[in-house]
Amino acid sequence: FSLQERLRCTLVLLLVLHAAGSFYVPGVAPINFHRNDPVEIKAVKLTSSRTQLPYEYYSLPFCQPTKITYKAENLGEVLRGDRIVNTAFQVSMNMEKKCEVLCNLPNKPLTLSLEQSKLMAERIREDYYVHLIADNLPVATRLEFYSNREEEEKKKEKDVQFEHGYRLGFMDGNKFYLHNHLSFILYYHREDVEESQEPTYRVVRFEVIPQSIKLEDLKADEKSMCTLPEATGSAPQEIDPSKENQLLFTYSVHWEESDIKWASRWDTYLTMSDVQIHWFSIINSVVVVFFLSGILSMIIIRTLRKDIANYNKEDDIEDTMEESGWKLVHGDVFRPPQYPMILSSLLGSGIQLFCMILIVIFVAMLGMLSPSSRGALMTTACFLFMFMGVFGGFFAGRLYRTLKGHRWKKGAFCTATLYPGVVFGICFVLNCFIWGKHSSGAVPFPTMVALLCMWFGISLPLVYLGYYFGFRKQPYDNPVRTNQIPRQIPEQRWYMNKFVGILMAGILPFGAMFIELFFIFSAIWENQFYYLFGFLFLVFIILVVSCSQISIVMVYFQLCAEDYRWWWRTFLVSGGSAFYVLIYAVFYFVNKLDIVEFIPSLLYFGYTALMVLSFWLLTGTIGFYAAYMFVRKIYAAVKID
Repeated sequence: FSLQERLRCTLVLLLVLHAAGSFYVPGVAPINFHRNDPVEIKAVKLTSSRTQLPYEYYSLPFCQPTKITYKAENLGEVLRGDRIVNTAFQVSMNMEKKCEVLCNLPNKPLTLSLEQSKLMAERIREDYYVHLIADNLPVATRLEFYSNREEEEKKKEKDVQFEHGYRLGFMDGNKFYLHNHLSFILYYHREDVEESQEPTYRVVRFEVIPQSIKLEDLKADEKSMCTLPEATGSAPQEIDPSKENQLLFTYSVHWEESDIKWASRWDTYLTMSDVQIHWFSIINSVVVVFFLSGILSMIIIRTLRKDIANYNKEDDIEDTMEESGWKLVHGDVFRPPQYPMILSSLLGSGIQLFCMILIVIFVAMLGMLSPSSRGALMTTACFLFMFMGVFGGFFAGRLYRTLKGHRWKKGAFCTATLYPGVVFGICFVLNCFIWGKHSSGAVPFPTMVALLCMWFGISLPLVYLGYYFGFRKQPYDNPVRTNQIPRQIPEQRWYMNKFVGILMAGILPFGAMFIELFFIFSAIWENQFYYLFGFLFLVFIILVVSCSQISIVMVYFQLCAEDYRWWWRTFLVSGGSAFYVLIYAVFYFVNKLDIVEFIPSLLYFGYTALMVLSFWLLTGTIGFYAAYMFVRKIYAAVKID
């Protein structure tokens, strides 16, 4: 290196570091507004936790702007059912609006046809929420309620919580009322600028108060201005599904200055649930897992030491002592199982899932997949799963070779298509039902083709590549030789039954992550934001540790009972916590969600089946590799003639 080159390198490095310092995650750079600049209000979708079917905003007869433009969306947004579109609301930075009619002149109100009235009433009955965004911030409805504190404090302090979006309307008895007036409350933060410059503002919060006001009570003039009636005397706007309805859509805008910095503007949306519960649950899980780890490790290590010492004693004692326990099956313990190709394929998919989940949670924990970049999490997960095919293929190929497999091409194809094929099949069937309902949650045909191209264009070749190298690599070395003739397996006790094993092995890992599961479920099914990825990372580590331990204990008991068929059984039993996840999902469905119709129920159980299957593959794989390492370790420690 000459001095010049060194200087050049240093300069480049400094520039890169400077760029990294001033780098915002894509799509999350702040937008500065001047006074009277237009702040665009866009609609995302309509959602309901009762039907689980999102619809796009203009599926209902809302006021439309002269030209409707949809935002280009990423893969994650499309899969979530977001269809971001412009609206007719005219909002300018720091300019108040008392009350303005949205479309139609006051003397010619909007008329909903019979069909439209029916649809509107139906959506109100199904409890739909409307989701709007201003400067990428979702709208929220403020809910104030008195906390159950002391009576004296009650008067002073209200608890404020936020609800995503606003309710489309409400029901009173058998009548339907529509929220046709929206009071937007936008909060801005004034940025520090030099005195000569015009002040700049950033949007830091977006709230709405929806109201239902009857057409006759809205006093509107020719300039589309209106005056709101007194709160006490106004009647709500009814939607009668049996006839045509006339109404006006109106809105008002109010701006307030706020101390919230732009960087922390998402905090209000994310502090919707108790963080304390999380800490308790995590500490609880950690303590339980470490306590059990300690006990298990002590028992296993002490017993093993005793076993190995006994087995390795002098020969003269051996004549008097009958061989018993796990040493007996040393000639059969590495005998290849039935269907080695399917086993290695499933384990390959498990490795693929494990790598994907680990990286996604880690990246999200570093704050790169914040909720402000919509759909980023889904997109990242999809692409990572495709690219992790290399690792999946490598591990599957190496294991298949160890299990004396020969047809590596067929094995690679099986690895690349077995699990993704099942996932794609279930999703396709569910998608047909969603299509039938004309919901925006249905994956459009081009996206489906794109996903198929990714699967066969990225994932499949990568799995083949990994499989080829894995299959060519030296197989895992087994410390003992396998006998020619398999030995007989003695009759097993009732508690050595596979199903009992699954029940026993599933409790510990499920207990460790059970609270986190509640939050993940409410994020998926009840339109909450999930953002506690730091907690999730901890829980994931705990899950890995507890699965490994349980698996080792189960395989030790099995070998002590002289049953050497442990390959498949370990994989099934380690995934036992997936069975509990399934039971929990049923419990959640019955107790927490009020889904009554057939298609939403089908969607819930279809997606739950996918989650349970993936979870079983993940935990089964972790358990299998832990048990395999353990078995190789203990048989390497005993002297065998």
